[in-house]
Amino acid sequence: MSTLDRLAATIDARKGADPETSWTAKLLAKGPEKCAEKFGEEAVEAIIEAVKGNRDALVSEAADVLYHLAVMLAARDVSLTEVLAELDRREGQSGIEEKAGR
Repeated sequence: MSTLDRLAATIDARKGADPETSWTAKLLAKGPEKCAEKFGEEAVEAIIEAVKGNRDALVSEAADVLYHLAVMLAARDVSLTEVLAELDRREGQSGIEEKAGR
């Protein structure tokens, strides 16, 4: 099981947890909109560290982005497996071709 699979399983398990004891449960209890907002905040923080060239901080912020993306997906009942399947479908296709096909 990959790290992302374990992360998705943990998030799924926390859906019904007590928001007082689980950050994931707290985010999910606030609804999909708050989960999306938090994902956006983390993405901006990662962008800032990438621009500044702070490698260690970028690694940390990128981990936050992946976590909050997974929470946002869970809030809308979209599985990480579905997202990975979409990436698999696009593999070997140029980004220009893929975008033109939308």
